[in-house]
Amino acid sequence: MKGGLREGDRRSARREVRNPILALPSAKAIQALTEEQRQPLGWLLRDLAADADSRANLAWKKRKGFVAAYWRAVATYAKHLARTIAPARR
Repeated sequence: MKGGLREGDRRSARREVRNPILALPSAKAIQALTEEQRQPLGWLLRDLAADADSRANLAWKKRKGFVAAYWRAVATYAKHLARTIAPARR
């Protein structure tokens, strides 16, 4: 065990592993746009992620696992896209 994690639990520190969108060739083209050009799309994707998270939680409460999984996947990819377009400020 290293750092409190079991061998199979370690995740790569490479950005492309944590966010597969970054490995796409078009991601570099989007990142080359000005922040002003990317900002509205980032807002849209973060809104989509929040809405999809809400829908996933509602579907889970209604015991609709497949629907919840779909919305959770939508939320995950929307977050990956949003972070590609406009990384969150720390």
